[in-house]
Amino acid sequence: MNYSKSAKLVPTLLFSTAILIGCSAGDNAATTGDPTASASTADISRRIERLASDEFEGRAPSTPGGRAASQYIADEMAAAGLAPVGENGTFFQPVQLTASRVLKSSTMNITQNGAEVVDGSSTENAVFWTKRLDKNISVTDSELVFVGYGVNAPEYGWNDYSGIDVKGKTVVMLVNDPGFATKDEALFKGNAMTYYGRWTYKYEEAARQGAEAVLVIHETKPASYGWDVVSGSWTGEQYDLVRPDKGASRAAIEGWITYDQANQMFAKAGLDLAQMKSDAAVKGFKAVPAPDLKLSANLDQNVKTTVSRNVAGVLKGKTRPDEYVLYMAHWDHLGMSDDVEGDDKIFNGAVDNATGTAAILEVAESMAERGAPDRSVIFVAVTAEESGLLGSAYYGERPLVPLAQTVGGVNIDAMRPVGMTKDMKVIGFGASELEDLLKRQLEKRGMYVVPDDKPENGYFYRSDHISLAKLGVPMLYSSPGNNHVTNGLTYGEKFAEEYTAERYHKPSDEFDDSWDLSGIVQATDILLDMGYDLANSDQWPNWYEGTEFRGLRDDMLKSK
Repeated sequence: MNYSKSAKLVPTLLFSTAILIGCSAGDNAATTGDPTASASTADISRRIERLASDEFEGRAPSTPGGRAASQYIADEMAAAGLAPVGENGTFFQPVQLTASRVLKSSTMNITQNGAEVVDGSSTENAVFWTKRLDKNISVTDSELVFVGYGVNAPEYGWNDYSGIDVKGKTVVMLVNDPGFATKDEALFKGNAMTYYGRWTYKYEEAARQGAEAVLVIHETKPASYGWDVVSGSWTGEQYDLVRPDKGASRAAIEGWITYDQANQMFAKAGLDLAQMKSDAAVKGFKAVPAPDLKLSANLDQNVKTTVSRNVAGVLKGKTRPDEYVLYMAHWDHLGMSDDVEGDDKIFNGAVDNATGTAAILEVAESMAERGAPDRSVIFVAVTAEESGLLGSAYYGERPLVPLAQTVGGVNIDAMRPVGMTKDMKVIGFGASELEDLLKRQLEKRGMYVVPDDKPENGYFYRSDHISLAKLGVPMLYSSPGNNHVTNGLTYGEKFAEEYTAERYHKPSDEFDDSWDLSGIVQATDILLDMGYDLANSDQWPNWYEGTEFRGLRDDMLKSK
């Protein structure tokens, strides 16, 4: 297979050698202790470049490139002075996964009175897959129903499935949620996406309603990414955790369809998608059957069970080693795909998330150089985030240290190399007391916290911190802001928009020697100091009163 990029194969350090190096580094750090140790631009650059290199072939879980990348991270943890905290005395927590690939022989189409109106075999129109592990999935003449946003939310008094039975049918729905469409702060959370706006929820709820197939209509603004991100992310090998029912509880077919294609499809049946979209944002919306439209599919796939791995190391605390501060980042990306246009087939994932992985390794090394704090600090690089936060979900189900003894956590995901900023962004602003600790660090530096500037994109539900937040553990997801120290806010905003449009989930997300890493180093140092201070304190940060996770944490601490 020819790829345009030339891989520079650098031999990975032998694991046993790295353990020895790591032990000596940790022992030395504990003895000497350099309180000024901070993030190194050279080290961060070296780690990002290596993780994003062609050697690791896009770091897809359970592939040779993914295994090599996770070994590299383990070697770096050992060299930084961490002790292994995985299974059998290693840095690894094996994560059981299923891997499936839809074969090119698969077909999906939608007909109107027998005439084809959607050819799903072209990724220009639609992408489709299944979470079921059968090698062949067949759906025949499943009637379409437009179910608005596909939301059943009793706490908001909202049910798009009210009054209609969708068992055996194909439900078609809009992305995001009604609050985004109306900007009404009294509707859901207004412009800020709730979990109901996420595609993960929509597929799960449709299955609970008994739908045979599910299609989400893509629009760039409410999705927060273009169609090329959808087609790039949902083709090729797809991963999931090993489910006891082998995916039988999911709909037979899941997929996305472009807005233009959906508009044309509904028009053939005499329905106006724009009007239905407007109606769907009003409380009391009723689903719209489209019995003339029928979906048929024959899906062939290769299915296998495989193993990826989270990578975890710990810096043991001096006086309270059974209390833990957590740093987390996902190491995986999208791997390689022959389905993308052009010669470059490798999704290197330099920003997403070689940056975050490099950052937690740098925090680990700097902390070890400072000397062990009172509490322990655990560093976890998780797998399969791009496949639905699977590695962090697995860790949440099988934590390597008790969640009740986890003081709080920092998640680092996709830090853009915008340069130094006057601000730091908190995704899901207003959630936990960890934000107060961050503010304290920023004030020392004459900086300030800003909320996520695009809450409608639902980033709070799109990274690994949410897997532990849903279990009650206070988590902070923060990244460099947009207000560049010399070029101003507009520069940072345009930088972010350019990355999302041109590089996010594309082969062009590559490391560049010309990157200005000063902002990534700045943010890494801030999060380093925040976590180190927390590890030397007796504080137990909680979720703010009134947040959905506060009760879970309160109950957890009672049982501690």
